[in-house]
Amino acid sequence: MSRQRPGFAAQPSPDTPVYVISVAAELTGLHPQTLRSYDRLGLVRPGRTGGGGRRYSWRDIELLREVAQLTAAGIGLEGVKRILELEHQVDALRRRVVELEEELAGSELALRANLRTTGVKNLPAVPVSSAGQSVTVWRRGRY
Repeated sequence: MSRQRPGFAAQPSPDTPVYVISVAAELTGLHPQTLRSYDRLGLVRPGRTGGGGRRYSWRDIELLREVAQLTAAGIGLEGVKRILELEHQVDALRRRVVELEEELAGSELALRANLRTTGVKNLPAVPVSSAGQSVTVWRRGRY
């Protein structure tokens, strides 16, 4: 169990919206009006206070820095928006690949354990079409 030092608050998570717009502007090197326009365009979605003020998370700050780098490289805001969407898609696909690899590894382990316990040398026939055809998978070697 970690103990907090007296007088120090726990550090917020990267997704906790804590930075007011002036601090976010200073951390990103962007003008507050630029941050407001990026919010209107949907490039970043800061949290809101009860009174409607924007609060940016550390993840928002990192995203704004990326937007600044892309625009400095000459990419228009619509292009930046598309790049961010594609990066989000790639991240989601990478997570899905990891899930599928874990599922496959689990299935392979279960299959090998089943082959060891039953002593079966080949897998059962699997129907491949409605025409009544099937495929039998033979394995050489031992599992």
